[in-house]
Amino acid sequence: MTNLTRSKFQAHPFHLVSPSPWPLYTCIALLTLTTSGVLTMHGFNNANSFLTSAFISLILSMSFWWRDVISEGQLSTITFLSFKDKVLKIVKAIDNKEIVSSIENRHLLYPDIKEDQFGYYLAGLLEGDGNINVPAHGITTLNRVLNPRITFTSHINNLPLYAYIQKNLYGIGRFQKVNDNVLRYIIGDIKGITLIINMMHGKLRTPKNITFNNLITFINKKYNTSIEESKLDTSSSLSSNAWLSGFTEADGNFYIKIIEAKLKSDTRKRSVSENISLVFRIDQRAYDKPTNSSMLPVMNTIAEFMEVDLKKYFTLDKREILSVSLTSINKLSIIVNYFNSFNMLGVKHSDYLDWETAYKLFLSKKHLTIKGREEIRLLKSKMNSKRVIHSSK
Repeated sequence: MTNLTRSKFQAHPFHLVSPSPWPLYTCIALLTLTTSGVLTMHGFNNANSFLTSAFISLILSMSFWWRDVISEGQLSTITFLSFKDKVLKIVKAIDNKEIVSSIENRHLLYPDIKEDQFGYYLAGLLEGDGNINVPAHGITTLNRVLNPRITFTSHINNLPLYAYIQKNLYGIGRFQKVNDNVLRYIIGDIKGITLIINMMHGKLRTPKNITFNNLITFINKKYNTSIEESKLDTSSSLSSNAWLSGFTEADGNFYIKIIEAKLKSDTRKRSVSENISLVFRIDQRAYDKPTNSSMLPVMNTIAEFMEVDLKKYFTLDKREILSVSLTSINKLSIIVNYFNSFNMLGVKHSDYLDWETAYKLFLSKKHLTIKGREEIRLLKSKMNSKRVIHSSK
């Protein structure tokens, strides 16, 4: 199918590459080139003309083929899945029974959220774990009008969270599972996109608000709507809504740090006492990659809220990271008071509850006893990557 006969409209919220005639034309040109080359070598009349024509045909067919490949790549709506440790990531839909089961059993593990806070929570979650894809305006080089798409990416353990979100968004969006660990929740229809825009409008705090406004501009132009530009939320008070709860669900970490006791030895001049501490931490890239905008303002706001200094470090691949870390037992009440007011809705809520239990052991000085330290070790053994989500199957 050539560019002139391709469909002008996308019939689905995802993109599939159209059939191409150029591989067949290239094969014919190669066969002709080989045949005419052999005839030329044997001195047949006019074989040179056929050889020249075959060579030109080969160049043209390959040029048109690569033109279409480049055009398809520029659509920016295809998610290219790479090999990881030479194992191909397989994308498949999640069974509807699994989604229904997640909703039915979710209330046993996680809290719900107040209606007036849902938009703030979604904004924070999107800015941490989400991606906004805005295609080019109008008809593309392949004569196709494309739709925008919002994608949330998380661990498969968070299926109950996204099933709950889908339920509260009146059933919009679809799920994908990549291998056994990665979950995608994709919203790609105009009704769902408009609903998300209205719910998050004016609630975003990071440079992703720029892309959010690009999405609004696209929707206004394509569907002749008049949605106003979303203003960046620059208020200093994070304790008034659930934005930080959603952002933490995506990028925050609660963990218990344990330094084991070590006796003095020939290689160790001093003994090391056992030390247990509680840590809450949020790390972010210094710059938002799609917009090349600094994350410094929002990370400064979080640091000020937690009454700590904002720190920076570089990864092994030389990426600059902004880090907010709270460890002082006297200041952890800031975090506890906030997350008890604005609960997280996914698997990280369970991490927080274990972390809070350890915090209470610290307040009661039980962490100084052998029994108390054993309780804290047990809590640590169940948190974060070690947490097991019991299936309802």
